[in-house]
Amino acid sequence: MRWILLIVLLTGCTALPASPQVDRVPGGTLDAATARTSLAALPPGAPGSLRGYDRDCPGACVFGQPWFDVDGDGCDQRSQVLARDLTAVERKPGRCGVQSGTLDDPYTGSQVTKVSSIQIDHVVPLAEMWRSGAAGWPAEKRVAAANDLRNLVATAGKVNQSKGDKTPDEWMPPNTGYACSYGRIYVTVKAAYALTVAPAERSALEKALATCG
Repeated sequence: MRWILLIVLLTGCTALPASPQVDRVPGGTLDAATARTSLAALPPGAPGSLRGYDRDCPGACVFGQPWFDVDGDGCDQRSQVLARDLTAVERKPGRCGVQSGTLDDPYTGSQVTKVSSIQIDHVVPLAEMWRSGAAGWPAEKRVAAANDLRNLVATAGKVNQSKGDKTPDEWMPPNTGYACSYGRIYVTVKAAYALTVAPAERSALEKALATCG
């Protein structure tokens, strides 16, 4: 118990009951039935090359500057997602940035109270967008996609780093109770941008959506 308490103090995370059912999804996410229909209609395709893919800014930066204020409201997308996904949010004085709040992390089933330990995940990774169609888009469309709130979810930094650029056949949230929601978000984004889906990726998404009530 002492070791658990020490980990909590160091990481700002509090363990919650294992695999809680979570249905928190961004606005605009497809319901389960529509997600299944949309997944079946997505064009098949093997993952393309990552040639030309570069997220380093300044530089090639093919998806634009991270956390761009895409809607011109003076608040970048990271701040908007934190304000949306956290509770008991406190803003930085005179700014839209979030300085404190609590995240019930859907990916891990843990509670995160340290804002600096929270990262924003692209549910459909930008590298996967590139491989499945975005490589041929104009720059403006890639910037819009990278900042699409439907594809952004706040989660603990460590789990986001463990996911990296993996697709659902390679990685799913450790909290199995979030599989349905994760699959719905993923399919929503793939369908919105008419991105291709590889066979293993499709199979993993079908399994995720099969867990929906």
